[in-house]
Amino acid sequence: MSTKKIFVAGFGGQGILLIGQMLSYAAMFEGKEVSWMPSYGPEMRGGTANCTVCISEAPIASPLVTACDVLVAMNGPSLEKFESMLVPGGDLFINSSIVPQKASRTDVHVYYVDCNEITEKKLGNPKAANMVMLGAIINVTNVVDKLTMEKVFQKVMTGEKAKLIPLNMRALDAWEK
Repeated sequence: MSTKKIFVAGFGGQGILLIGQMLSYAAMFEGKEVSWMPSYGPEMRGGTANCTVCISEAPIASPLVTACDVLVAMNGPSLEKFESMLVPGGDLFINSSIVPQKASRTDVHVYYVDCNEITEKKLGNPKAANMVMLGAIINVTNVVDKLTMEKVFQKVMTGEKAKLIPLNMRALDAWEK
């Protein structure tokens, strides 16, 4: 595997940074080289949020991503602002629940993931939308093994949060290509 550069963007409160963290932790569990770099506005919720994740078998020279192999747009402004960063042939994931527009690029693979609707109808919990998107990313790119995510959840979701592990595991499988 060459270096996979992933850019995840949306607004605060959507779990953007958590998607990146979970991918990063999973890559570390699998013994891969990884970098994770968050970026967010001064607002707690509703402001802009994005992160970059680089995953590789070889050391990563820089966490900065100016062109990505995978772009995740969890809201419309993120699609508009960052779609041009995706390399030709890359994978574009769009949260079609809240992004009405279609991708403008024809040289990339586009996946419309109805995150919010899936979480409400299939899982009964609207807070798992980011984990539905994480599952879509893993299912399409195979950048990490989905089974590794259970180990990650067990490490990260401790105490009172441990009860969320089954929901999050179901969320990873909720979207179908």
